[in-house]
Amino acid sequence: MAISDPLGDLLTRIRNAQMRRKSKVNSPNSKLRAHVLDVLQKEGYIRGYTTVDFDNGRSELEIELKYFDGEPVIRTIERVSKPGRRVYSSVKNIPHVSNGLGVSIISTPRGVMSDHQARDENVGGEVLCRVF
Repeated sequence: MAISDPLGDLLTRIRNAQMRRKSKVNSPNSKLRAHVLDVLQKEGYIRGYTTVDFDNGRSELEIELKYFDGEPVIRTIERVSKPGRRVYSSVKNIPHVSNGLGVSIISTPRGVMSDHQARDENVGGEVLCRVF
């Protein structure tokens, strides 16, 4: 069965795995998912991820989740721009998450990056998700 929103699926897998206190979670591989995971790793929300290749040509991402004192580091992770309603933002209107404590992940012409990196590079784009 085809997934209509691959990024939403990734975020839901992470959210569900953290509710069950799992240390790792698997997700199908794609470039967009890998770029979003790069940003999450750089911002310190996940430990890391690896690509696992199978014999039939399929590959998956194995994501190592991060906990602090038994609680997940990611408190909320939600999709902003959805397939039915895309949300774009100029560099002046990029939203702050929890007064700058959280991060918005943005797809820009220069690649997928966090909100503060997009402000530094003076680019806007599609607001993919919000993490706190």
